[in-house]
Amino acid sequence: MRIPISTKLITVTILILVAATGTITWISSSYFEKKASEQVDIANLESAAAKAKEIENIVTSLVDKTRVTGSLLMKGTSANAGTGDDFDFNFTKDKTFIALEILKIDGSKVETIARRVKEDALKAYGLNPTYMIHVRSWQKFPIRSVATGSVELKNASYPKAPAMITIGIPLVRDDQGRITHIALADVTLAPFEKPFTDPSERTQYLIDRAGELLAHKDEQKAMARLSMAKYPFVQKAMTTKSPQYQTKFIDPDTDKNFFGASVKTSFGATVISQTSEETILEVSQEVRRRAIFVAGSAISMAIFFIFLFSMTLTSPIEKLAEMINLVSKGNFDVKARAAVRSHDEVGDLAEAFDHMTDGLKERDKVKSLFSKFHGSSVAEDLINKDIGVGGQSKEVVVFFSDIRGFTAFSEKRRPEEVVEMLNEYFGVMVKIINSHGGVVDKFIGDAIMAVWGAPKSSDRDAHMAVRACLEMRRALEGLNERRIARDQPPINIGMGLHAGNAISGTIGSDERMEYTVIGNTVNTASRIEASTKAFGADLLISDTVIERIGEDFKYELAGAAEVKGRSEALKMFKVRGYKAEDGTMVEVKTPYSDYEAESADKVKVKAA
Repeated sequence: MRIPISTKLITVTILILVAATGTITWISSSYFEKKASEQVDIANLESAAAKAKEIENIVTSLVDKTRVTGSLLMKGTSANAGTGDDFDFNFTKDKTFIALEILKIDGSKVETIARRVKEDALKAYGLNPTYMIHVRSWQKFPIRSVATGSVELKNASYPKAPAMITIGIPLVRDDQGRITHIALADVTLAPFEKPFTDPSERTQYLIDRAGELLAHKDEQKAMARLSMAKYPFVQKAMTTKSPQYQTKFIDPDTDKNFFGASVKTSFGATVISQTSEETILEVSQEVRRRAIFVAGSAISMAIFFIFLFSMTLTSPIEKLAEMINLVSKGNFDVKARAAVRSHDEVGDLAEAFDHMTDGLKERDKVKSLFSKFHGSSVAEDLINKDIGVGGQSKEVVVFFSDIRGFTAFSEKRRPEEVVEMLNEYFGVMVKIINSHGGVVDKFIGDAIMAVWGAPKSSDRDAHMAVRACLEMRRALEGLNERRIARDQPPINIGMGLHAGNAISGTIGSDERMEYTVIGNTVNTASRIEASTKAFGADLLISDTVIERIGEDFKYELAGAAEVKGRSEALKMFKVRGYKAEDGTMVEVKTPYSDYEAESADKVKVKAA
């Protein structure tokens, strides 16, 4: 499959750019995500710690206020003189307080000895001071824990009532250090909510020892007193001994990843801070998207410029390819440098191409000359190997032909007329020899010497040689018809074929060589051709040729003759026709195929 260079360049560039930008984008975004996660993890813990410190300050302040106001309330109770101006100032003027209650602890007995409620704070909700008694019952405040010296916080918010948190503190100790009185202050939720209302991607909230919400970014959740203890991360934060804890977890409600951090306060409350990984990675994903966009833009521009560059490269190469196609068809007059003007390696290639075509043109001229003098197959053989003096033995079929009465004909005519006749005759006969796989070895005056089997041989050489002789018989009749029409005398020829071993190769010297076949087979073929006059036939073949053609031709014994150079008489056969593809025998006979026998030099017909 043909793939253009421009496609290869663009494809390779895209692959390199995609690989490079993809790797850089992946590494940078992964690094960014890692660093962002680390930063969020640290920021989460720092934010939780900051919120915990804020809550510590708020609770410490409220504890101090509760202790002072509670003490004032106890003094007023013990003196039976009401609460006094100081209590009224601290309790009534402080908008944080909604109710204050003093409890006396006597063993397992708990007794309320004083309670003050801001009726205005309850009246807005249609409630009276007895509502606080119900709150104590509903919230199940850990009084015993306060009696052991702890400060406790408990959500006191209920539907259609003020949003409150109850703070329980130890108030009075006896001489043995036992706590005898505790104070429960119901304060507004607002101070606890304030630290969690700042805008942030984090979700932060405050829980008590049991995991119940005290404050939340979403105030409605805090007022609903949601229990967060069911969440594994909160459970771990509550049970861990370390005051700080952070981890990555999966939120069971959303099935998403979160980064979580928790910090415990000295009052038992815990600040939780958690951030969605999706929110964190949104920035890195945006970075990745922008990187992909930039990479895509770079790839698009690269494709455009590479396409333009490839055109400067592929266009001259395509022109060279077209010229190569022309050269392959024998057109060596193309000029690549005139068509390719680029001053680079392609331009150098065009110059080299022109040098090559010049060489091919010269080679083709030499080959053409060789072909005219020796035939195309001989020319190919000589060109494709080193030329040297020498030869090799081959099985060949040798052909000789001669024009009858040529000497007398040439004596009576001008040389130009003789040459014209020979050229016309040779043009017809040589074409037939070549078309049937034969090689014209040489012209000897009016005689033709041709060979089948050298330089290339096949098992059909004898068949092709005999068919060529029959075609020449037919062609001679046509040639003579044209000559008679021009008031020129007809031509009679004699043809002889013989098969056998001969030496095929170059003979001569390093300065002058000739490609030919030599040997007794050649001499015998010449004698057979000379015998045609004695037998009055235009074509005679030897028994060695008969052995090779079998029953594919119609032939008959002409007789035997003693020829010069052979000790034994040579049997010779007349060929009358050939077997067609359908099996029928086709006779080839013309007015010139048989004529009256004459005596022949160097041939003595042996009596039958």
